[in-house]
Amino acid sequence: MNEADRALIARLRQGDHSALDTLVRQHQNELYRLAYRMTRNAEDAKDISQEAFLRAYRALASFDGRSSLSTWLYRITVNLCLTHLRHQRSGSEGEMPESTADPSPKPLEELEVQERLRAVSEAVQALPPQQRATLLLRVHQGLPYREIAEILESSEGTVRVNYFHAVAKLRSQLKGLRDDG
Repeated sequence: MNEADRALIARLRQGDHSALDTLVRQHQNELYRLAYRMTRNAEDAKDISQEAFLRAYRALASFDGRSSLSTWLYRITVNLCLTHLRHQRSGSEGEMPESTADPSPKPLEELEVQERLRAVSEAVQALPPQQRATLLLRVHQGLPYREIAEILESSEGTVRVNYFHAVAKLRSQLKGLRDDG
């Protein structure tokens, strides 16, 4: 853990409320983006990222500093997302949000790009939660396998296998998109 994080944790443990504001300001966008990529729902992502900060604050005494502060926050966020997705799957199937696209005519190229992006998004959402989390942390957050393993509380080998399977499934599901263009 770097010195700035150590100082921030010390301030938080002393009850400095401005330190909590600093923590949120430094990490809210990345936690929101991670939660959104996992849930594909803006309200759920907002709720999950806020809950992640609450849980981190409450568990501050148990944070031992073996991992970086951001890794710890990612772990909390991913766990909340996985719990949310499990509850969502065991309950009613989530409905696909209606398109908020502009109904005005668009050039064919733009429509094709939108269709490809939609297909990729749907394929990623269809991945099992652990594979989805691994893929998103690796591709969108740019994290190394070692750090992903810490976040997911898994071995580095398992993370590599999950990533390999996620990429293989995406390639298989999106083969038609590559062949078309």
